[in-house]
Amino acid sequence: MSSSASGGMPLVHAVNVHKSFGSVEVLKGIDVDVHAGEVVCLLGPSGSGKTTFLRCINQLETIQGGRIWIDGELAGYREKNTKGGRRLYRLKNKEIAAQRREIGMVFQRFNLFPHMTALENVMEGPVKVQRRPKGQMREEAMGLLETVGLGDKSSAYPGQLSGGQQQRVAIARALAMQPKLMLFDEPTSALDPELVGEVLQVMRDLAAQGTTMIVVTHEMAFARDVADRVVFMDGGVVVEQGDPAEVINSPSHKRTQAFLSRLRSEHEQVAKAAADLV
Repeated sequence: MSSSASGGMPLVHAVNVHKSFGSVEVLKGIDVDVHAGEVVCLLGPSGSGKTTFLRCINQLETIQGGRIWIDGELAGYREKNTKGGRRLYRLKNKEIAAQRREIGMVFQRFNLFPHMTALENVMEGPVKVQRRPKGQMREEAMGLLETVGLGDKSSAYPGQLSGGQQQRVAIARALAMQPKLMLFDEPTSALDPELVGEVLQVMRDLAAQGTTMIVVTHEMAFARDVADRVVFMDGGVVVEQGDPAEVINSPSHKRTQAFLSRLRSEHEQVAKAAADLV
């Protein structure tokens, strides 16, 4: 897979991105590039702006400053020359929806349709939104369920599946739209610990296949082993980024050091508590 998108630009090119909610500035000038085929993990404490940045990429939130390009196309806006210089014009909702269809997103909560089977959940978007033939899509959806290890659960409803299985259906559903980019917002945080591994394995497989992914996660082993680059955010800014092993094992910034130390301490406490129960 190529290392860049159209015109030599990264697949995701975010420049000086700002976002506020009321008087609270959540993103304070984020610069992040993600090349095609790369896996980038966003790390940082709660409230650091990771999820908000992810939602801005997918236009679930509107940025108030800066620019985001996806595959060479300006997200959410059209830039025009005027007498006063170049100005941005917000795209119509229909145009924004068309851009969003190029991006797959997996949330903390699975958001599956409870009245639909696993197969129907995977088929719904491509059939209803992309108008793809139902017969063809049924075959593709079955293949995607096989890919995430759930070929035998195609007729099961979400209520009959474990949390890990539901999240894997959600991943298959996002992949069914044939996105250029996959976004994962802490996809294992709502799962029981014993179910985390099965979801991470699917994500490892996607990474090995060259899927471009941005992942918000607290799973340090996954970030260290799978990511091409990690980005540590805190207080709405990028504190440091680089090679996963270097940033995670030998962070250069005090804020990164403090976060990782606290995370390791929490993991040790959880492991000790689990061992005490045995």
